[in-house]
Amino acid sequence: MATHFAARRSRPFGSVSRLSRSFRSNAALEALAKASEAKTPNLILYNYPSFSGAFAALFSHFFHDRLNLPHLVLPFSSVEPLRAEDLCIEGLEKCYFLDFIGPKGLALELSRRTSCQVLAFDHRKRVLTGVPSKEECGGNLIFNVNLEKSSACAAYDYFSSELRDIGSSDEGSICLLNPEVQDEMEKLLKYIEDGDLRNWALPDIRAFNLGLSEWRSKLNCITNPHMYEQLMEMRVEDLIGKGNSYISSRQSAANKLLDKVFEIQLGRGLYGSCLGVRADGNSDLCDEIGKGLSRKSAAAGLRPIGAVIYMQRNNLKMCLRSTDMNTDTSEVSKAYGGGGSPCSSSFIIRMDELNHWLAVNKR
Repeated sequence: MATHFAARRSRPFGSVSRLSRSFRSNAALEALAKASEAKTPNLILYNYPSFSGAFAALFSHFFHDRLNLPHLVLPFSSVEPLRAEDLCIEGLEKCYFLDFIGPKGLALELSRRTSCQVLAFDHRKRVLTGVPSKEECGGNLIFNVNLEKSSACAAYDYFSSELRDIGSSDEGSICLLNPEVQDEMEKLLKYIEDGDLRNWALPDIRAFNLGLSEWRSKLNCITNPHMYEQLMEMRVEDLIGKGNSYISSRQSAANKLLDKVFEIQLGRGLYGSCLGVRADGNSDLCDEIGKGLSRKSAAAGLRPIGAVIYMQRNNLKMCLRSTDMNTDTSEVSKAYGGGGSPCSSSFIIRMDELNHWLAVNKR
């Protein structure tokens, strides 16, 4: 018997109130109050808007659902986080923090006030300093921070193992996922993990992440009661296809500007010359335009740098991109008060200064 909370089903998705869209909202607090009245023993909080958090919540939901364990699932955001007093529901025995360890002291305070066990999963190195000492944790706080495994994969392994250990049904072992969807789900998790751990090693991982990104706003189970079904319907090939389509459309739009290039003397020639273009109204295509210019510039015998120039809030901005691993665009940007990385940097430039850089075109 799951007590997973979603928006009131009498309301269509588009009419969910603004109050329920924040995270310490009336809707979330109402769900916690109802869970307290029902003495719901299991509370599941997942990082929003995180795919690892959402998938971890999915696996936790399946685990409790398979065993008919009452549970409440809620998104948790650092923007307006739920407080310890909000989470102290009557009868609470176990609380999961999925893909986050919570604001400093939250897990410890919740455990002390309710005597519940808190299990937290995360994969980010920066959270290690926020993990309480063993003396503070005692037996009720368990922090699973694995830098080599995404939170979604860690939760999947944990709940699968717990379900196997609990026992077998008459028909055989209880499985977290049905066999017909398990392979596809594990493939999906590997792609999510590749991005979470910043490995970027799997084929078409960039396209996958672009295809996945459109789902980010739908990862709130309060405003989207169909979140679980949507997560289960995701397919790696479909997401890669959407991502490639998006990349192709952006590249086509960027290519239209590559016929309007001109030569630029970077730093009045101090940093050599490259090709540039004005991209007013197309700044969102800066990366695609810049990389295309970089290749075109190299083919023209100039430095392999592309300069994309456009107005931004009444300032003239120049973005530099390079596809050459041995070229550092940031040396130019830093010299003019900007910054960035070797392959991608930017700075604000005055119009009179830019005119000096363009003088080569007027000879």
